[in-house]
Amino acid sequence: MHGRGEDICSDHLLYERARIKNGNSKEQEHPHVPCQDIHSSTAPSRKILEGKQIMKAITGRLERLFSKNEDSSRSDDYLEHSTLSDSDDCTEETPSCCSFEEAMETMKSMSNDREMPKNLQGGILLDQTYEVSSKDLNWYLFASNSQFGREHTDLQGTTDLQEGPWMWKSEDTSCLTRVVTYTQAATKLVKAVRATEQQTYTKADGREFSVHVNVSTPDVPYGNIFKIEILYNIMTGPQLSSGEESSRLVVSWGINFLQNTMMRGMIEGGARQGLKENFDQFSSLLAQKFKTLNSTNALEKDNMLATLKTEHQSDWELATEYFWNFTVVLAAFVTLCIFAHILLCRPQEPQGLEFSGIDLPDSFGELLTCGILVVLLEHVYNMVSHFVQARFQRGSDHGIRAQGDGWVLTVALIEGTNLALLDPTGFPDPYVVLTCNGKTRTSSVKLQTLDPQWNEILEFDAAEEPPSVLDVEVFDFDGPFDQAASLGHVEINFLKHTLTELADIWVPLEGKLAQSSQSKLHLRIFLDNNNGVETIKDYLTKMEKEVGKKLNLRSPHRNSTFQKTFGLPPEEFLISDFSCSLKRKMPLQGRLFLSARIVGFYANLFGHKTRFFFLWEDIDDIQVLPPSLTSVGSPQLLIVLRKGRGLDAQQGAKSQDEEGRLQFYFISFVLFNVASRTIMALWRTRTLTLDQKAQIAEERQEEDGKYASLEDTGSCVVIENAKMSKVYSVELPLKMKSLMEMFDGGNLEYKVMGKSGCLSYVTTAWETAKPDVFERRLCYKFNRQFSTFGGEVTCTQQKIPISDGKGWIVNEVMVLHDIPFSDHFRVHLKYQFEGFVLAQNSCKCDVYVGIMWLKSTKFQQRIAQNITEFFTRRLKDILGSVEREVLLGDGSG
Repeated sequence: MHGRGEDICSDHLLYERARIKNGNSKEQEHPHVPCQDIHSSTAPSRKILEGKQIMKAITGRLERLFSKNEDSSRSDDYLEHSTLSDSDDCTEETPSCCSFEEAMETMKSMSNDREMPKNLQGGILLDQTYEVSSKDLNWYLFASNSQFGREHTDLQGTTDLQEGPWMWKSEDTSCLTRVVTYTQAATKLVKAVRATEQQTYTKADGREFSVHVNVSTPDVPYGNIFKIEILYNIMTGPQLSSGEESSRLVVSWGINFLQNTMMRGMIEGGARQGLKENFDQFSSLLAQKFKTLNSTNALEKDNMLATLKTEHQSDWELATEYFWNFTVVLAAFVTLCIFAHILLCRPQEPQGLEFSGIDLPDSFGELLTCGILVVLLEHVYNMVSHFVQARFQRGSDHGIRAQGDGWVLTVALIEGTNLALLDPTGFPDPYVVLTCNGKTRTSSVKLQTLDPQWNEILEFDAAEEPPSVLDVEVFDFDGPFDQAASLGHVEINFLKHTLTELADIWVPLEGKLAQSSQSKLHLRIFLDNNNGVETIKDYLTKMEKEVGKKLNLRSPHRNSTFQKTFGLPPEEFLISDFSCSLKRKMPLQGRLFLSARIVGFYANLFGHKTRFFFLWEDIDDIQVLPPSLTSVGSPQLLIVLRKGRGLDAQQGAKSQDEEGRLQFYFISFVLFNVASRTIMALWRTRTLTLDQKAQIAEERQEEDGKYASLEDTGSCVVIENAKMSKVYSVELPLKMKSLMEMFDGGNLEYKVMGKSGCLSYVTTAWETAKPDVFERRLCYKFNRQFSTFGGEVTCTQQKIPISDGKGWIVNEVMVLHDIPFSDHFRVHLKYQFEGFVLAQNSCKCDVYVGIMWLKSTKFQQRIAQNITEFFTRRLKDILGSVEREVLLGDGSG
């Protein structure tokens, strides 16, 4: 076995397995060879091979010494030939392959006495703690069947990745090694080059792992005079409070120059920059698989939270601190004095207006003393009442654990300083209300202080999407039924702070009083995804139902580019993007990006970059506008922000409305309907409250059942579920038979519907669904002159005779496609035709319109009004066309 030396006996089994694998027939005949025989038989051959290798090395060095001025390619060819010849000479010592698990077990027994190597001198590229065991992290990064390497190369744009098997190699001590080759993507300065990594395990004891990597890139400029070294050290991390393990990954680098060169500084700088970008992507990709612990790390977080849990004062301590003041002490002293006076005084005979049982004050001094005592006791009573109410208000959410899987927000409320003084006669009793994603958490009340110490932990239940902002407001407690006065407020935007900054942050409060007092709050905020990438997948699956199209998880490279473009934190993930133009004085072609928390626009026009984004919560209204000359015949998407919001994106706004709201116009979408539907769905998801979402879900479930019955039976049995209103009534000078030809699928129907803007009009024959109930299907498209969006229409009509046989009722359920909110409703029409008894050549027609809502929307009233007005005009035109065509036909006949 290659390179096992003195340890060959201890690994006899692996050796035998390797020999059998190489197909040596003699060894197969005698598989059990003693360790001594193996050692003695291989010793001469090893010495010969070592001698050959030494001679080869000396020859190579001499050749390089005497051929410095020759062409470098010739030297490279010689070295390559020398390397090949070395391997040919060592065929008898081919390193033995083994499974990764077996190799780790073998390394475990050999690494106990080895120390972890020190970090390389080039510097630290990555120092991060992950919520995963060191053993699992090592397997994920370096196992032969792990997909991480290929995902990382895809993220970098690297191609031709080839990972060799892990093999035993003998040098001074036994170690595990493999060779990885790939082609690095071309850059602006360097073409695509081939790189070779030799990865070697130097320690693997089951808890700590160290992998040394030599990277060779001979095709880059000066690539033959240096090699890059990278060291991966995986160590056990702190024990988490949940009992789970964590691991710390430290990646350092160095550069080994084989020759002196004047370009040393430039080479080091270029290598440092390239490695930094590489491991930024490496870290981002790894963070998508394993939850990262902040640089303050999980142990520090858990210890900090545990410390806060033990720092709370008891009620007795709070009462002592609250009531130990001059007023209470004076009231107690006066009360004791009066009681002492009563006990020491002798009974006196009634004087003045006194009578037996009633002793009135005998002097103004006594009267004044009684008044002071009453005032003091009243004040003490109010303090006691206030204290009791405040302790009930301690119904604080401190200590309540978050529920569910997803994005969990934990806020440690530490302290406040310099709070505003509302009442000059006393200090405020502050408490804090936190609001995030429509949920609120409340702290306890701190009595009579401008510098409260809370030390409380407030957790929000897990959410499907990461939160964008945290609203913080400080109130002065006046009682359970009194209007609390605000001492200041602040909005914390998670997209403008890194997780490290949020882990320990002082936020200044806004508001006139708070700013004049320079009030601040000390918070520690932790945002964790306790379900990893599954949370994102579940969120996209849910959004697919809202959007009506498949949403795929974007590649790590795409996400990384998106995050860098807008300077977003690593937890932000891209959902969709569309090519469009931003309408300002001149249209600016770019791309609109949609993520879970933002809408962003990016354009690069001849090197002039335009980029901005705003939050979904900043949006006040979204409107779809019809095409116009200024929009070059394209529908327009208007996004209106709330007043005072999105000021960072002001450069992209075309105008402001009368209320001071920013307006953004987007045009020239390739797929306008898809884009508008996606944007509407994401906006509704982010802005609706939890109660509204629950209500919509219930309504949708009920309506889905109703609509399912419609699709299954193909009938209009749900017509009563839509509230019908009469929109038109007319007397037509037509016979009932002539009028009903409009519903017979003949020339009259096709001619009238064609004039009414229906394209590709198709009908089926009437079929008997029930006794005296007939049904048929219609399909057509709206002409864009009649409907801006065009769109396909499918209808189911039901024809029923009136009981007296002198008329018909035609019910119609209409499904509109490819228009905004078309999946939210169905249009119901009802035609009621009745003939007159006295006038045989005339009949009466009443038309009703109703809307059945499948989903709720804030635009429901506007949509209903628009549909009613549109179909009222349309039905008038249709019935008028029928009257003209029938009368003209009779006249010509």
